Amino acid sequence: MKKKMITLLTATTLVLGALTGCGSDSATDTQTTAKADTIEITNVSYDPTRELYAAYNELFADYWKEKTGQTVSVTQSHGGSGKQVLEVANGLEADVVTLALEGDVDAIKDAGLIEEGHTSEFDLDSSPYTSTIVFLVRKGNPKNILDWDDLLGDVGVITPNPKTSGGARWNYLAAWYYFEKAGQSEDEIKESLKKLYENVVVLDSGARGATTSFVENGQGDVLLAWENEAFLSLQEYPDDYDIVIPSVSILCQPTVAVVDAVVDDRGTREVATEYLQYLYSDDAQRLEAKNFYRPSNTDILSEFEFATDDKTITAIPEDGKWIVSNVDLTNIDHFNGWSEATQKHFVDGGVFDSIYEEE
Repeated sequence: MKKKMITLLTATTLVLGALTGCGSDSATDTQTTAKADTIEITNVSYDPTRELYAAYNELFADYWKEKTGQTVSVTQSHGGSGKQVLEVANGLEADVVTLALEGDVDAIKDAGLIEEGHTSEFDLDSSPYTSTIVFLVRKGNPKNILDWDDLLGDVGVITPNPKTSGGARWNYLAAWYYFEKAGQSEDEIKESLKKLYENVVVLDSGARGATTSFVENGQGDVLLAWENEAFLSLQEYPDDYDIVIPSVSILCQPTVAVVDAVVDDRGTREVATEYLQYLYSDDAQRLEAKNFYRPSNTDILSEFEFATDDKTITAIPEDGKWIVSNVDLTNIDHFNGWSEATQKHFVDGGVFDSIYEEE
């Protein structure tokens, strides 16, 4: 995206390298950091959150300054969620991670950087906002793409790679749920997904790359997109795209966590924890909604919801109510949680590998 979709790291600096100072006294570090005039933290996030956190970091900096008198500078890193996991595990010093799914945060926990119980550290399984998967199509929907089974015909599909992108995993599972609900057996579902992925024009590493392929490069007929990515595209290019809400989809629950090994080493636990906790504040929840994420606060969510039988959205509603409420959304519990879903579908040799053959 040329104007609003930020394609560079929204950061002052990007700190790479192994964790340092392991022999330091974390209590002393915390006291020293708390007394400093300026404090820096790094948020490692997934691809489509660039616009959200560019705005949120300013909001939080104002809040933190008023509360403590201290200036906080937040460095951002964005990429495919699975790729970001590898970066953190390999030494990218993230004070916090705000990733596409719980399974990605679990992988950082398994690397020894996040302590057990991270999903209970914050409300709602540490998911301050949610999303879902929709279709972004070209204006007028010339291929008449209305639901998941339409992706099996003569259409060019753009979706990221489930091996590197959290959003792509949500795409895959939403499609699986549709064909399952249609009464297909597991073998039939696999065959349907094989046909779908045979229509994929390009399998980008992350959701923002997929959006670029569709929007900037003009590839494909339909983009399987995070809800916020689709609405940002429609907002910026209202004459070029429509959004189609499929009959069923999945409630995507991005997960946030403090990276314990880093904050204890750097003395930033207090500000890092507050940074994630403030995502649940009313001001932040409304900011999330204005950036086309679904607030976890149900009262604020209702301010942006509406029901409609017309599942094609041709323009951003003028009243700000953009969340279609009457959609059948499954969730990750339907797949017995991320650990089981990952082992079945996305590990090397899993179901995805069996249905997708890269040319």
